[in-house]
Amino acid sequence: MRPLDPVTSKQRAVYGFAFFVLFVALWAWATFGGHVSKTFLANPLTMLQEGWELLTKHGFLFDIGMTIWRVVGGFVLAAIIAVPLGVLMGAYKPIEAFLEPFVSFARYLPASAFIPLLILWAGIGELQKLLVIFIGSVFQIILMIAVSVGSTRRDLVEAAYTLGASDRGIIGRVLLPSSAPDIAEILRLVLGWAWTYVIVAELIGSSSGIGHMITDSQALLNTGQIIFGIIVIGLIGLVSDFLFKAFNAWLFPWKLA
Repeated sequence: MRPLDPVTSKQRAVYGFAFFVLFVALWAWATFGGHVSKTFLANPLTMLQEGWELLTKHGFLFDIGMTIWRVVGGFVLAAIIAVPLGVLMGAYKPIEAFLEPFVSFARYLPASAFIPLLILWAGIGELQKLLVIFIGSVFQIILMIAVSVGSTRRDLVEAAYTLGASDRGIIGRVLLPSSAPDIAEILRLVLGWAWTYVIVAELIGSSSGIGHMITDSQALLNTGQIIFGIIVIGLIGLVSDFLFKAFNAWLFPWKLA
């Protein structure tokens, strides 16, 4: 290995799979070997058995669907608000000067801290969960997009003005095409963060969802179900991440050129 030397797609897949094999092997060694009590950590086979029971007897597929809906709903709401604001902040410095102090302040506020207030304002229904994800995502997206748009090469902007472009044309024909691949990548990254927010939202005052199942399993000391729920979250996130990457590569092929 040498620094920054690339690997082929096949090598990347092999290395990634090898890590998971090593992880499961260490897990099996710790649990089957009696090094960790099954009260605190279920072994892989018990986890699979508990997971199958969740899927076939306890309607866990419905919980998965509810969690996915909450993540997508809250994330889309955040993107609808954040993308235009981020573009405006990056394009116009007075707007950036007006909004950046508050956005920078708000993005450090943990979304979980708003849960008691959101329960008072919106109850314990779906709106409360969506708002937790919205608050956790929107300020991150705004600031990251503003930075991306604001770092557009100045010579491209000057060339467009020389060719007679208007201010609106600069945004539509220079700033957005230049930063669009980065905006798509920002949305992919923040979608991963949204999964952490939804589980926190479901841990409190929820009657469905993966987080609700994890809370119930904790009360029963069922670590197999807890681990299965965590793994399901990781698998869904991994699949969504690969799909987002593939879509971005298809939408912006020049980025990989």
